[in-house]
Amino acid sequence: MPNDLTLTRRGFATGLAAAAAVVAQPLPALALTAAQAKTLVDQTVGDINGIINSGKSEGAMLADFERLFARYADVPAIARSVLGPAARQASKAQMTAYTKAFQGYISRKYGRRFREFIGGRIEVAEAKAVKSYYEVISTAYLKGESPFEVRWHVSDKSGKSLFFNIIIEGVNMLASERTEMGALLDQRGGNLDRLTADLNSL
Repeated sequence: MPNDLTLTRRGFATGLAAAAAVVAQPLPALALTAAQAKTLVDQTVGDINGIINSGKSEGAMLADFERLFARYADVPAIARSVLGPAARQASKAQMTAYTKAFQGYISRKYGRRFREFIGGRIEVAEAKAVKSYYEVISTAYLKGESPFEVRWHVSDKSGKSLFFNIIIEGVNMLASERTEMGALLDQRGGNLDRLTADLNSL
C-alpha cells in the first residue's frame, strides 16, 4: 500500500503535468497579440505603482491589491491550477468558495510582496510569445537594491487578456503556490472545505 509521501509526490506530479498540458495547448493563430499582452501589464503595473506609492495603510493597500488581482488576473484558472487533482473532485459550490478564499489569500500574500516596493517603481519592457501565451518582462527598481526582473504570463483563454502567473526574482508563483497549496491540503487530510476556511485567515 503506498504511503502518504508517495501519494503526495504522485499528486504533486500529476498536478504539474495537468497544468503543463493546459498551458501547452495552442491557441488558434495566437489570437492574443504582444501589444495586447503588454497593454494589460502596463495597466497592471500602473495600478501597482499607484498603490505602493499611495501612502495608504497596509489594510487599505491589501484591499486595493485584491481588487487589482480580481481585475487583471485569471484568478479562477490560477486557483484551479494550484489546487491540482483535488479540483477535479470538488463540487461547483466547493470550487466557488475555494476560489473566493484563494483570491483573498493570494492578494494578501503578493500584495505584501509588492508593498516591499514602496518608494520604488516597476517599468515594463517587452512582450514575447511563449507557446500559447505571452511573457511580458518588466524591471523593478527599489531604493538601495539592484534592479530585478518581474515576468508576467498573459493569456486570453478566459475570453479576455489576463495574467495567470508572475515570476519575481526567479520565484514562479504557480509553481510555489502548487507546492504550498498541496502541503496545506495534506495537512488537512485532503479536506477542501477545511482548506477554504483556513485560507481566509492566512
